[in-house]
Amino acid sequence: MPSQSLQQHGFASLIASTTLSALLILSLCSCQTDGLADITGSLGDKTEKNRAVEPARGLEFYRERHRANPADADAALQYGKALRVAGQRSQAVAVLEQATIAHPGDKALLAAYGRALADNGNFQQAFDVLSRAHSPEDPDWRILSAQGAALDQLGRGEEARQYYASALRIAPEEPSVLSNLGLSYMLSKDLPKAEETLRRAYSRADSDPRVRQNLALVLGLRGQLAEAEGIIKEGVPPEEAAANVASLRRMLAKRANAKDPDNTASIGVARPR
Repeated sequence: MPSQSLQQHGFASLIASTTLSALLILSLCSCQTDGLADITGSLGDKTEKNRAVEPARGLEFYRERHRANPADADAALQYGKALRVAGQRSQAVAVLEQATIAHPGDKALLAAYGRALADNGNFQQAFDVLSRAHSPEDPDWRILSAQGAALDQLGRGEEARQYYASALRIAPEEPSVLSNLGLSYMLSKDLPKAEETLRRAYSRADSDPRVRQNLALVLGLRGQLAEAEGIIKEGVPPEEAAANVASLRRMLAKRANAKDPDNTASIGVARPR
């Protein structure tokens, strides 16, 4: 994702990424959602990042593997992930849906199916499927964060933040969850809390572009444009830094020109995966 600008990561693409999906991001992670290639999971998801380097080749490999053995749960899982990375969201949903029907108790498949549904904008269904991907006796902080991101998409911010709080009890100060939480506050128009939370995420994942993007956006919304531009240019080549700054300024101008100047929901943010 470092080569992509803020403008390319809409909040409605989720989490990941987490996001919610950081996500933040976080996606928002991942975030989203890792655009939301994945709205859940750690910010340093090396498997997703490596596969994203050559998505066409990876997609072909996993397609052939799945076709050779459609009953293989892992083959379906990897094919679904490859489809998501390639941006083929509806196809990913279809493949993973069939796989979960064939393997109804496979929690990894359920988690991937829920993320694919979120990618595709089916947020209520995503939340319901993700609820089946873990249990109260064995909760998964990544899935809790993804559920929170889905709830944010449904306009249920207070409920979403309860899920982020549960995720943080399992994984204290996890940057991707903090990033999703910060975006949740932003969508609720609580910019001071959004800034405080995203600064916490940034202090723990300052090299992750999604967290930087989200913090910069909130700082820009608060009128701290110089700091926002400084953060968004960190660690990237000059051309990309200029593109990110231009995207940030366009988003802020869009907000300033909107009929409702407090309407942050229409602004694209990056969810962590």
